[in-house]
Amino acid sequence: MSRQVTCPRCHKDGVVRAQPQTPRELVAALVWIVPFQCQDCHHRFLARRVSTAGFSHPIERREHLRIPVRLCLSFSGGKVRGEGTVLDLSLGGCIIESETHVRVDDIFYLEIALAEDEAPIEVAAMVRSVSARGIAFKFLRKAQENKRLLTFIHSHSGSTSNVLSKVVEPIVTG
Repeated sequence: MSRQVTCPRCHKDGVVRAQPQTPRELVAALVWIVPFQCQDCHHRFLARRVSTAGFSHPIERREHLRIPVRLCLSFSGGKVRGEGTVLDLSLGGCIIESETHVRVDDIFYLEIALAEDEAPIEVAAMVRSVSARGIAFKFLRKAQENKRLLTFIHSHSGSTSNVLSKVVEPIVTG
């Protein structure tokens, strides 16, 4: 019996699990209580995992919702230039498919084409990992600072809200 986690402040379902940041959150994690953060109003709160019986999918531990997309991009940094396809996008970064050779910790400027009739958005990003799945980039500035990217992600996140299904029970904190 799983249910959607919603923010106790704004009552929206754009909630993702967050990394513990305070001693209180670290201690709470010892008793299966984890921090969450609302992607809309940024409110942090604790929630209790009720049960994992019959739950076949691992609990999502990412800080940001990933939106599956297929967008064209080009990137450059130092002497390296490349092109590729964005496979998923979030407020924190993206995963791309590209034949270009890059290394972890390289920094690039990405130009992502959100729509054919608009100029691409430009973001600075660092390579987090390179695997068979693709190149994972972490944005160096929060996506909230790029209004077009933020609007795009929010407009496409409604169809993926079921990714957040978790077995949790919100805890009211003072």
